[in-house]
Amino acid sequence: MKIPPVKGTRDFYPPQMAIRNWIVDGWRRVSRRNGFEEYDGPILEYLKMYQIKSGEEIVEQLFSLTDRGGRELAIRPEITPTLARMVNQRINSLSRPIKWFSVPRLCRAERPQKGRLREFFQWNIDIIGAAASQADAEIIFTTLDYLREVGLTANDVKAKISSRRLLAAVLKSLGVSDEALEPLYAVLDKRTRLPAETFEQLLGELVADGPAVEKILAFMEAGSIEEVGRALPLEGDIRRAVEELDGVFAVLKSMGVQDYCVFDPSIVRGLAYYTGVVFEVHDVAGGLRAICGGGRYDNLLRDFGGPEVSATGMGMGDCVLEILLERKGLLDAGSAKPQLQYFVASVDEVFRPKVYEITAEVRSRGHSANFSYKHGGLSKQLKEAAAQNAKRCIIVGQECLDGNRIAVKDMASGQQQLIDIGEFLSQLEVGPDK
Repeated sequence: MKIPPVKGTRDFYPPQMAIRNWIVDGWRRVSRRNGFEEYDGPILEYLKMYQIKSGEEIVEQLFSLTDRGGRELAIRPEITPTLARMVNQRINSLSRPIKWFSVPRLCRAERPQKGRLREFFQWNIDIIGAAASQADAEIIFTTLDYLREVGLTANDVKAKISSRRLLAAVLKSLGVSDEALEPLYAVLDKRTRLPAETFEQLLGELVADGPAVEKILAFMEAGSIEEVGRALPLEGDIRRAVEELDGVFAVLKSMGVQDYCVFDPSIVRGLAYYTGVVFEVHDVAGGLRAICGGGRYDNLLRDFGGPEVSATGMGMGDCVLEILLERKGLLDAGSAKPQLQYFVASVDEVFRPKVYEITAEVRSRGHSANFSYKHGGLSKQLKEAAAQNAKRCIIVGQECLDGNRIAVKDMASGQQQLIDIGEFLSQLEVGPDK
């Protein structure tokens, strides 16, 4: 009986693994060049940790279990709670700002659908201990830095930026109570996914005042921060939130990514723990889920028993990203497909021991090398080298016996040269070929 993979999970055969590594390696490279350090945590955490962050309803959205000691555990559906726990444990010994990133494997007990699986990889970047709007801007810049690197232009993706602080200030100015904010956020977050009539009906059930509903709808449609200023009095919390957003956009303009960024007050982010600037990156053509999202969460460490420390971050899953890159033709086969540096062949089986010796020597100097397991002629070995995407082929023949020389063939140009084995190996000691 053939056993299929679990629904919502993926098998990574070498070609798929190459693509996954290409994406993840890019995440790591961009994180490090933007000053982030890598961390990770356990795949199992206490269930209570996720209930603190997201409420009891989270239990239905993750894989949980009770261990032999009666402890309620969960397979991590996200890593931000782990980050908060880890930082709290060493809060007094960590220098701030803390700039960390992680690329965890995550699991969620959701109905598999396009761009959303039960098991996936996610790039997370976070800055803890920096309240200034420059930290929010740097999270957004680092996100866009990666998307630019893989070839996505401002015509392909947009970072839609808003503010939960601004939204809360606007709602309160219209008479919405503090207790009504959270259920209202949940409805506003669904605006783009619901028919207009359904959305307005749900909004009307939470906000009975007709004129207030109209002002909320007008705010959600605002195309610029200036439009907000024309529609609402810029004073108090509204003014402070607008100034914060202006600061973020100013930094992003200075860093050269303004073409990727737009103000969009309809970006709410469903999780209750966001406290300030929030953003999502979407494909311009539409039809896909958000590529990533994030924002400021200044209360999370406090909620996990630590001090009140400002924080901001972003999470990007690999599923939607890979779909978009494939659509745009940016999953470069040459980048994703690993290249063998050397294939060692022989003109006759008598030279087999020398093939093994040279292969081992090349590998010991940090270079990838293979040889054929089959007893075929040189032409067949060269075909095998080409099939393995070898950059060069080392050919061992009579010259090896007569003068301790080998032929080194460039597989792209077809050119080859005879070279002394010792000289060839000494050249390899400078490090792997690029």
